[in-house]
Amino acid sequence: MKKTIKVAIAGNPNVGKTTILNRIAGTSLKVGNWPGVTVEKKEAFVKFGEYEIHFVDLPGIYTLEPVSEDERIAVGFIEEEKPDVILNIIDTPNIERNLLLTTELLEFGLPTVIVLNMIDEANKLGIEVDDRRIEELLNVKAVKTIGRTGVGVRDILPAVVEAYEKNLIPKPVIYGQELERALDKVYERLSAKDFNKHQLIRMLLEEPVFSDIREELERETGKKAYDVVSDERYAFAHGLFAEVVKRKGVSAKDITDSIDRIVLHPYLGFVVFIGVIYLTFKFAFDFSSPFVDWIDGFINDFLAPVSYGALKALNFPEWFLRFFSEAVVGGVGFVLTFVPLIATLYFFITFLEMSGYIPRVAFLMDRFMHRIGLHGKSVIPLILGFGCNVPAIVATRTMESTRDKILVIMMIPFMSCPARLVVFAFFASIFFKDNPALVITFLYLLGIAVALLTGFLLRKTVYKGSMSHFVMELPPYRMPSLRSVITIVWVHIKDFLYRAGTLIFGASIAIWLLMNVPPGVKNISESVAGHVGRALVPVFEPIGIDNWKATTSLIPAFLAREIVISSMGTIYSAEQGSIQTEEGEEFSPSEALKKQVVAFGNAIKDAVSSVLTLSIVSLHVEEEEEDNLKSLIRKDFSPASAMSFMIFILIYTSCLGTFAVMVREIGKLRATLFLVYSFVSAWLTAFVVYNLMKLL
Repeated sequence: MKKTIKVAIAGNPNVGKTTILNRIAGTSLKVGNWPGVTVEKKEAFVKFGEYEIHFVDLPGIYTLEPVSEDERIAVGFIEEEKPDVILNIIDTPNIERNLLLTTELLEFGLPTVIVLNMIDEANKLGIEVDDRRIEELLNVKAVKTIGRTGVGVRDILPAVVEAYEKNLIPKPVIYGQELERALDKVYERLSAKDFNKHQLIRMLLEEPVFSDIREELERETGKKAYDVVSDERYAFAHGLFAEVVKRKGVSAKDITDSIDRIVLHPYLGFVVFIGVIYLTFKFAFDFSSPFVDWIDGFINDFLAPVSYGALKALNFPEWFLRFFSEAVVGGVGFVLTFVPLIATLYFFITFLEMSGYIPRVAFLMDRFMHRIGLHGKSVIPLILGFGCNVPAIVATRTMESTRDKILVIMMIPFMSCPARLVVFAFFASIFFKDNPALVITFLYLLGIAVALLTGFLLRKTVYKGSMSHFVMELPPYRMPSLRSVITIVWVHIKDFLYRAGTLIFGASIAIWLLMNVPPGVKNISESVAGHVGRALVPVFEPIGIDNWKATTSLIPAFLAREIVISSMGTIYSAEQGSIQTEEGEEFSPSEALKKQVVAFGNAIKDAVSSVLTLSIVSLHVEEEEEDNLKSLIRKDFSPASAMSFMIFILIYTSCLGTFAVMVREIGKLRATLFLVYSFVSAWLTAFVVYNLMKLL
């Protein structure tokens, strides 16, 4: 049986912890959330020799003083889980600032390995670090690496094992006489003697029982006890820096400052930001859209009929044939249609994050976002919500504060995505022919207003309190490793498929059953969904939606908003008696497969060609249904009820995928409460607008 070494990976934000872990763990990296919070947790199990090394990546922090959620998690893990080894990743170009956290980590007295990452960038800036001197002074292992290329990363595992086997406890961190004397007094009063220096300092600063020692320290030094500790830690870090670092003349021109003059400019910076966001949307959506369509076609036009034919040959009953081919296979296909967009969008988000641009966006937008009680980092997920709410919610994992993350996640579903645009365009073209663009613009602005109002209400009620501190380092610009970016994207795709995908799949089967039970039902009007739709009429009648066909169409609409139109087409056709059984040509698996191969080639061609155009091709809205459906809908809706219907589609949680990801990120209780909140908000807003339009 292999022995397990538990390793805590600690370091400042943007020091390359994830890149290093990717190099060590590869595809075995797992992404989840820390228990009880929405802060992202990365961990991996790596076999090395006779050991299985369990890596846990702690949130990126600047200090172990537990002020933010991230800092509490880091301190809690080290104190409660007691890792065997601490792997401290240091951004070598900024080593002096990084050594402050190193000093605090040394206070725990646990075997430590210091990784001097980005050593190539440090050398370009004329910074030389004596790693052997670090080992001699601190009794730790030190490794120089270039995480982006993998140089030196292979030396980390042997260093971890050596630190563990030899139990390389760091030499005690010695501070000034006054502080050391105060800590000795704290230690003497304790009945148990197994506390480390970090815990002693915490007790000195926080425990009322040691207030006399704290006051004596303040009298001796003339400073607050907290300031004494901070100054001593900084002095130790500065002294260590002076011992191990030598500076030479800069050998390479650092262009970061030159680029920042444009990127962080109060006016030009916004122009660059809009350009980057536009290109991100364009490349992500135009590249992924053909593959989304291909997956949908492959599942419905090939796998579904193939499975239907195979089961039919085995003499399964008709209801089971339809259930398996449409619900099971179709449910898998529905989950998979999310993958191309999530993959491409997360690729660009990760690329921008690792390149150093995302921290600058947060810095640029911070002043504006403060006005609505959030930090600059929240702007990226909110804007991504206009493209797709699912990856936008996933993108909140870059936010450190749990409070801010929950606030942003609960604002994102009100950002109108292209799926809702299809519904808006269809209804606006019927009832608002003179100004359809004005109506659609109004709906987009209304969604933003509801999002801001939601954030405001949450900050004043459930999530009261001041904003968490926002101190952000602006790292130098870097070209991310393609391997690291792809690894991170793949990890998130696996996590989505495993966690959110299973919920989407299960719910899609449930909705199919609602629309097809009892067995042998001829059309949706006779199904459970039709009866539920009729039962819902009294609920929606006050907002102008007073026919069962419209309410029934909202049931499959929870899968995806664009299904509303096709569902209405099916329901209205069935009601008119125009639905017919299609007796199509005999299905040929070989011919269908050939068509799918050709379709895949066309998807690649369309993805490349659409990316090369200037506009966002995938967001173009076309007429969805024939005039017959429009004429039928025109009889059942008025302009006021049509506007009410669109508002309900806008505000009520966008789709099942969004709900599933919310469950994954903030838990079932919060996600369900938000579902109820969005329904009530949608109903009330639609009620007000409907009655105002009737009056006018």
